[in-house]
Amino acid sequence: MQDRENLSSRSAEGLGEVRVACPDITAACNFARAFTDLFRPRRGFLLEEWIRQAERTAPPPIKSFAGFLRQDLDAVLAGLTMDYSSGRVEGHVNRLKTLKRQMFNQAGLPLLRKRVLLA
Repeated sequence: MQDRENLSSRSAEGLGEVRVACPDITAACNFARAFTDLFRPRRGFLLEEWIRQAERTAPPPIKSFAGFLRQDLDAVLAGLTMDYSSGRVEGHVNRLKTLKRQMFNQAGLPLLRKRVLLA
């Protein structure tokens, strides 16, 4: 899902051939590009329209994805419109879980505590 401008000539050629051969892939590519065009610049106000259009005319996998987006629409809209992120917290949680997995059945809680505090 690179930007159209960043595709190599060979990739652009191959994509064109696949689009001509299969209309479902063309429709899926169009919906994926439209989603990327609203996701990258964080235009959350256009998401509901994209979901409505996808549920009406998209191929089944895209319809399913749109349905999942609709189920948690408030959270998705918050992620697309707000400047806040839980990325830093998720990184720390991932680091702690990795340490815990590495030490599984190796040592007790005191050593795990020391590794967490020293890391």
